[in-house]
Amino acid sequence: MEVLKKLNAAGYGREKGLELNLVYNPGGSFLPGSQQGLENDYKRILGENYNLSFNHLFTITNLPIGRFAQNLKRNNSLAEYETLLEDNYNDEAAKNIMCRSQISVGYDGLLYDCDFNQMINMQTKGAKTLQELLEKETLDREIVFGNHFYGCTAGAGSSCGGALV
Repeated sequence: MEVLKKLNAAGYGREKGLELNLVYNPGGSFLPGSQQGLENDYKRILGENYNLSFNHLFTITNLPIGRFAQNLKRNNSLAEYETLLEDNYNDEAAKNIMCRSQISVGYDGLLYDCDFNQMINMQTKGAKTLQELLEKETLDREIVFGNHFYGCTAGAGSSCGGALV
């Protein structure tokens, strides 16, 4: 809260051109609620109780990788969470996933279809480095998917910019 107060005092979230966006990431194995609904609630509660303001709230779905996947495995709930994501697959969200229009480049020049793939070292098919990709006649590529991608397509979808639909 102190950091948000300092950012507001500097004009972020209050003045034009100084945008302050928050991210809501569920603290467990469930899908985030409505992005607009959560944004409205957070704006109201933070404004009324703390005199804080921000521009937008983005919802992000927990993907079953890294520490989160390890925690799910420890609790014997990985399969259940993966089923939740698969059961809530949204074709409209899938049309807007980030890997369709962006690529992640590692510090070493290696390519990944998204930052989540980069986290688990799941490289692109075809060109493996930025140099190789730039030398191709076309930038078309086959996207490498794993089960964690259901997190990007479940419910309203999820990306670094929040919900997709």
